[in-house]
Amino acid sequence: MTLLNHYFSVFLQGFGYTLLASLIALVGSLILGTLFAIMQVTTSKVARTIGNIYVQVFRNIPLLIITLFFYLAVAKVIKMTGFTAGTIALMLYTSAFIAESVRAGILSIDPGQMEGARANGLTFWQAMRVIVLPQAFRVAIPSLGNQFINLVKNSSILAFVGGLDLMYQGNLVAASSFDTFTTYIIIAIFYLVITLPLSYYVQYLETQLKKKA
Repeated sequence: MTLLNHYFSVFLQGFGYTLLASLIALVGSLILGTLFAIMQVTTSKVARTIGNIYVQVFRNIPLLIITLFFYLAVAKVIKMTGFTAGTIALMLYTSAFIAESVRAGILSIDPGQMEGARANGLTFWQAMRVIVLPQAFRVAIPSLGNQFINLVKNSSILAFVGGLDLMYQGNLVAASSFDTFTTYIIIAIFYLVITLPLSYYVQYLETQLKKKA
């Protein structure tokens, strides 16, 4: 592991940027995804249309295209780094898939619960927040967990726009050390450090919810 010892600080810096981008995109995509999921099931035709268009657009455009759009086009209007462009693209792309997961969770809840909440004086948004969403998230946990893991892996897209992430730093190490095989084995291990605990935690949550069911 001479390579790891020599370039450890470089790998660690990339790991830090990957973790930061993943956390920002995770929080942002969960908020956006939940919002657009609700818009897709609301009674407002305009809101449903906007929600459906958003989800279909970002689900069906490759992440690389979205990233390059922000890095090459949007950055000409609003100055942003490769890290920012990549993180925003990752957030928007993932939020579309999360929206579908949350929407499926919402639709699995008995409509009578929403009707009962509305009959007791709650607004649509209050009933959604207090009664429907907590149950919908429980149903959607397996799917959401998979999306979060995919998000971490997809963060490697930052390497294409100089995002300073783990893959970007790994490419620099591989180019300077000429030890491509070892470099990418090390990168894979760093990704596993993030994804394996996340995967096990999602499985743990599923188990706990099944026990309470």
